Amino acid sequence: MSNKEAYGYAVARIRAMEQRLLDAAVFARLLDADDTASILKILGETSYASVLTSVSGDTAFDKILETALHDTYEELDSFVPDKELVSLLRLQYDFSNVKVMLKSIFNVRNGGKKRWDLLTSLASYPVDRLIADIESEDYQLLPFGLNTLFPKCISIWEQNRDVLETERLLDRQMFEVMLKEAEKLAMPEILSWVRTRIDGENIRSLLRLKRFGFDAARAWPFMHEGGKIDLNILVPMISEPFETWGRIVDFSDFSRMLASIDGAASFDDIIMDLERDLDDFYLDSIADSKYSPDAPGNVIAYLWAKEMEVKNIRMIIVSKTNKKDKDQVRRLLRHVYV
Repeated sequence: MSNKEAYGYAVARIRAMEQRLLDAAVFARLLDADDTASILKILGETSYASVLTSVSGDTAFDKILETALHDTYEELDSFVPDKELVSLLRLQYDFSNVKVMLKSIFNVRNGGKKRWDLLTSLASYPVDRLIADIESEDYQLLPFGLNTLFPKCISIWEQNRDVLETERLLDRQMFEVMLKEAEKLAMPEILSWVRTRIDGENIRSLLRLKRFGFDAARAWPFMHEGGKIDLNILVPMISEPFETWGRIVDFSDFSRMLASIDGAASFDDIIMDLERDLDDFYLDSIADSKYSPDAPGNVIAYLWAKEMEVKNIRMIIVSKTNKKDKDQVRRLLRHVYV
């Protein structure tokens, strides 16, 4: 079977899986639900029913959503020709697990406890193997360049207790690995999507750093190479009012999105709106793949849509628990995949 035929089969499978995604009507019912028990009942009428039978209890929502997402990754991994394509989206969980392990080491050395309960099965590198490698200090087996970076992070913390610096180094490594993997796949639409993700993360980081009074010189180390927007143009934006950012990058696809956000709002609201719009933008940027019956971009589009579905459900659940305003939550929901 040729690669084109193989992806034709994979896309056909994905088209069938799309029918399981929750539509706008279901999300409207979830938003109107009175409590978490009502949400469980609604989810029990959807593709989440099978997960609900294996994970019970109102306090197990995180486990339910993680299991549903894990099953999705495993299913796609079983038929997508290039497994590295699925792994691209799992990298965030690999590096999240490494951060958890590092913080557990720091906690123990400060007299605290390990937090292995925060590790996620969504990573491509098995949790049990990660724990064994780090517990035995056999770092040479760690993937993604972590064999040298992990002990370096420990050394940095031992010297100055700077957890932020260890997270910065891990984030940089994650995007470097993501970019290299996309380049090896030699699929233009996938490489373009990863570069868009890098730009989006740089913009998000820039806004957060601006909130804390960083200037361009201090912000530069937090930026990631490999995006489509030149960092020499992007980084100086930190000194400019947010409402001008869209005009500064008017040559890029981000211009219209940035210009649509109310720059007169509070920093908290701007950040929340930006993060919502970025999540939607990443889906929109790969959406054209849906018009091709054998485009690898369909894999990324579906997985990102599933990620956003789970994020939406989690936001609704948390809002019910904390009795947040329904209209505010609705404003923050990501696009429903149609």
